[in-house]
Amino acid sequence: MGGWRLIVGYVASLFGPNMNRPEKMLVLLLRLSAFVLLIAVIPVMMPYAWMQDIHRRLGMGELPHGPILGYLTRSLSAMYAMHGVVMLFVSLDVRRYMPLIKCLAVLGIVLGAGLLLLDIAVGMPAPWTICEGPVIMPFYRFVYWLTTKVQSRWSKGTPA
Repeated sequence: MGGWRLIVGYVASLFGPNMNRPEKMLVLLLRLSAFVLLIAVIPVMMPYAWMQDIHRRLGMGELPHGPILGYLTRSLSAMYAMHGVVMLFVSLDVRRYMPLIKCLAVLGIVLGAGLLLLDIAVGMPAPWTICEGPVIMPFYRFVYWLTTKVQSRWSKGTPA
């Protein structure tokens, strides 16, 4: 029983005092997103042989070798990880960073649409295509919706 109390206490400590439900959900989604994005730090340091193996397992054949491919794969992973740090940072004070969170949500929706079109244009495997843009767009649409709910409660004078 004591273990559950510890877990519940820890989860409760993740949120600031006097947060309303949409605000807590927004914080949780931003932190979940940050966690997923920060996983991208792994490919930055991943041996090239591992990348080749993953490429083969995805059914995309042999991964070409060359400086530009190594640069693009690692720098893109680093950019995703950097985005994860930003998401974690803004989750620490959603009231203060609300305009930035709204901007990130709009950019996320646009990115999801762009990635969907890009995946189709370059012929990415269907599972990849389905799990990228079509997942990113509704996620960030929900984040944007939550920002409007949080702000509407502030403007109504509802206790934050």
